[in-house]
Amino acid sequence: MKKTGVFYGSTTGTTESVARMIANKLGISSGDVYDVSKLTADVAGSYEALILGTSTWGDGELQDDWYDGIKVLKGMDLSGKTVALFGCGDSESYADTFCDGMGILFNELKDSGCRFIGTVPATDYTYSSSVAVTDDGCFVGLAIDDINESDKTEERITAWMETLKAELA
Repeated sequence: MKKTGVFYGSTTGTTESVARMIANKLGISSGDVYDVSKLTADVAGSYEALILGTSTWGDGELQDDWYDGIKVLKGMDLSGKTVALFGCGDSESYADTFCDGMGILFNELKDSGCRFIGTVPATDYTYSSSVAVTDDGCFVGLAIDDINESDKTEERITAWMETLKAELA
């Protein structure tokens, strides 16, 4: 498997928990899981693949720690890097901005030279709008609603891991 680092921005702990579940299921050491507030170009540059996770706050905003993290990543040459995204959101209270943070990460990095993997069909989700959904009806990564659909979290992560494993081999 490609050398993979998992980077998350988490305010309440949900995104951190999901990041650690993902790492565990992929067999990634806890030493390769980072709070994005500690992200440096040297750390990110040491990985062939990056799994980036964020929650969505307020009116569809990126989790606070990612504002500096995205600057670090945009200042790097990501050519040849593989990137997978995951986002946590609330599809009931914020149905019109569901997992927008993940979409913001995608939009900020889409011209960086990296290769994105891990899109997920949006058909199994209930929401009204998301900037994380592409024209072909897929999320740019794994969308998690651990508030309203916690019963689907592990199943969604497990299914996503199967698609990522092939891409990260």
